[in-house]
Amino acid sequence: MSVISILPVATFQRRTFSGPTEARCFDTEHGTHALLVDGSRVYDVPADFESRLNEAAQRGPAAERGLLASLGLLGDPAIDAPLAPPVVNALALAVSEHCNLACGYCYADGGSFGANAPKHMNWDVARRAVDDLLARVPAGGSASLAFLGGEPLLNRDVLRRATLHAATLAAERGVSMRFSITTNATVLNADDAAFLAQHAFNVTVSIDGERELHDALRPTRGGGGSYERIVARLGPLLGSDLRVSARLTVTPRHTALRATLEHLMALGFHSVGFSPSLSSRDPALQLSAGELDALLTQMIECANEFERRIVKGDPYPFSNMLAALQELHRGTHRPLPCGAGAGYLGVSADGAYSACHRFVGDPRAAMGDLDHGIDDAARERWLASRHVDTQEPCRSCWARYLCGGGCHHEVLNRGRVACDFIRGWLAHALAAYVRIAEQRPDYFR
Repeated sequence: MSVISILPVATFQRRTFSGPTEARCFDTEHGTHALLVDGSRVYDVPADFESRLNEAAQRGPAAERGLLASLGLLGDPAIDAPLAPPVVNALALAVSEHCNLACGYCYADGGSFGANAPKHMNWDVARRAVDDLLARVPAGGSASLAFLGGEPLLNRDVLRRATLHAATLAAERGVSMRFSITTNATVLNADDAAFLAQHAFNVTVSIDGERELHDALRPTRGGGGSYERIVARLGPLLGSDLRVSARLTVTPRHTALRATLEHLMALGFHSVGFSPSLSSRDPALQLSAGELDALLTQMIECANEFERRIVKGDPYPFSNMLAALQELHRGTHRPLPCGAGAGYLGVSADGAYSACHRFVGDPRAAMGDLDHGIDDAARERWLASRHVDTQEPCRSCWARYLCGGGCHHEVLNRGRVACDFIRGWLAHALAAYVRIAEQRPDYFR
């Protein structure tokens, strides 16, 4: 078996990691396997390979590479540094820096990003952002436009005008255009759903589980619940041709994630994903190290059910596991966790560029503005400083090219509290990938 993949099974010390840095061994019922970190390749290996790898690791990375080279497993480096800023082909427009909900964990400070008053993006700013985006993408290329906030549907007129303008301009220039929106769905109507379907939006609905828990975490600004309002408005969206995802922010109050996952599946969502609350304006709603351990246990419970169903041929739309398997199969390897500051930028209501939608108004990730253009020098500095090989302790972690160093916003605001959680989750996903590849090889075709 020679499969391309992600990461392995091990026991970790909190906030530290020691051991081999160029490869990692793990076992399944199908034998002993090794992940080659650079290139994210997974091979079956002899049972004594782990001891040989550990012995080489004691002498340092050069000895590890020598061992891999002696077995014909060392190729050209897959990760380059530094990374030159690529063409920006994706923007996230903060069309509404305002929200009608008051979620305690909100990274955007209730949608306002810390501003004294809520703001809406005007049409001129949205038009210029779209024009700037599509001026950079060559014919035959592709571009993406995301609408976020706050709650983007509080400024639906500008959202729609920007969508129509982007679709028209892209068609004229021979560019493939993709759209997405993340919404709380509380003001969604049937006309909105039809518009989103017409333009083939990827739609993500923020919803935190069953009614009582959701209402406690995502109340309206007046203090009432929002769950029933959301569920009542989902029908036209879920009844369209769109694939609609649910995004759940996991807090310490989430103690039964598998039941919550299946509750959201029963509502009709096509996929459900969990995002740990790591950097919250209310510290009581961000996960501690011990709570991340408990979350990992719950995530693995969901993953085990996913694996059981997939082997039987039944769907189970747990998007965290599905995404991990897809990345394993592609052999994903990257020096950064995402496209922030690279091919992807955020645009504030005032027309300022930032590394991503989370950094609106944050000088640490400022990337220019519409009046003066994208600051490519700032992008280059950002990419160099955030490269995983420049981060500690990332540069010596076997997970580095699959994790990419973790969400920039969360790491800069909270530190690397989630490293053990990430390694544990990827370790489980890697072993599951091998098992599924053995039992359902057609699944990856």
